[in-house]
Amino acid sequence: MNNIKTLFLLVTLTLILIWAGAAMGGKQGMTIAFIFALGMNLFAYWFSDKIVLKMYRAKEVTESEAPDLYRIVRRLAQKAEIPMPRVYLINQDQPNAFATGRNPQHAAVAVTTGIMRILSQEELQGVIGHELSHVKHRDILISTIAATIAGAISFLAQMAQWTLLFGGHRGDDDEGGSPIAAIIMMIVGPIAALIVQMAISRSREYAADEGGAKIAGNPRYLSEALKKLNMASQKIPMNANPATSHMFIVNPLSGGGIVKLFSTHPPIEERIARLESMSL
Repeated sequence: MNNIKTLFLLVTLTLILIWAGAAMGGKQGMTIAFIFALGMNLFAYWFSDKIVLKMYRAKEVTESEAPDLYRIVRRLAQKAEIPMPRVYLINQDQPNAFATGRNPQHAAVAVTTGIMRILSQEELQGVIGHELSHVKHRDILISTIAATIAGAISFLAQMAQWTLLFGGHRGDDDEGGSPIAAIIMMIVGPIAALIVQMAISRSREYAADEGGAKIAGNPRYLSEALKKLNMASQKIPMNANPATSHMFIVNPLSGGGIVKLFSTHPPIEERIARLESMSL
């Protein structure tokens, strides 16, 4: 069901991109939007893992440098029937983790030094299982595609703003798009894309929780870990880029109100309740 929902949301996001391109430049605008999105997706497919690891100054570690972590990742990767991913440590006090890589053959799992301090071995297994579930089901690629299409829509909205400002629209739907449609797109397009992108992210988080619990062998490992991570993330700040916050197992950005409303993560309470229901 989650896979069907994700496919539907990706199609919806693509249709928004097509509409945005048409609103800005008619048929020519749709073509430009497709080419732009394709280029962004290809770049993200090949280089997103290197960029995000470098962004957080993640250091690749060997088995001798982090034996317990390495042992857990290797054992769970074997259980998940995927290749052993590269293992990274991030020197951050906030306990958190993420996986990246375009496919299971080029995957990496990164954890913060903070998570190594507060979680038990069983809870760490739950977290690693969650991240390996993302890897196994290629969620990193799915979220990257969603992010790049959403970025393309935002870029088109900015272009439409400058085009209208300098009188670039000619009023012909086949040649230059509609000025009224362009104005609507400038306002509605980025918001709609953000909402769909968040829905995709939340759907994949639920699926990774379920898959990770099965890989780790006990749903309570992850549910107990999420309780600790949720409390710690609210107390310990992390200098995280909002564009990458969806990658972490819990949202590294603290805040309430409108921030929570537009969170890329499902409510922790709901995630924990679902995991605990698996134990019954």
